[in-house]
Amino acid sequence: MPPIRRRELTKAVQRHCFFCVHHVSELDFKDVPLLKRFVSSYQKIAPRRRSGVCASHQRKLKIALKRARIMALMPYIPE
Repeated sequence: MPPIRRRELTKAVQRHCFFCVHHVSELDFKDVPLLKRFVSSYQKIAPRRRSGVCASHQRKLKIALKRARIMALMPYIPE
């Protein structure tokens, strides 16, 4: 009997993009509570595999987060 691989034991979780499900067309950098959902405790942008966002929305999210940081709406580092 061949050994069981870890990948075979874990179940793949099907995630759906938050923005596609809620029909969000444009990401606004001024919507800080929404943007905080996609940032880690160290104020780093969450990767797609953790946030469950599609590729096109991840790129838009990255731009919105960077703009919010430049406008001092969100911190660069944890407080």
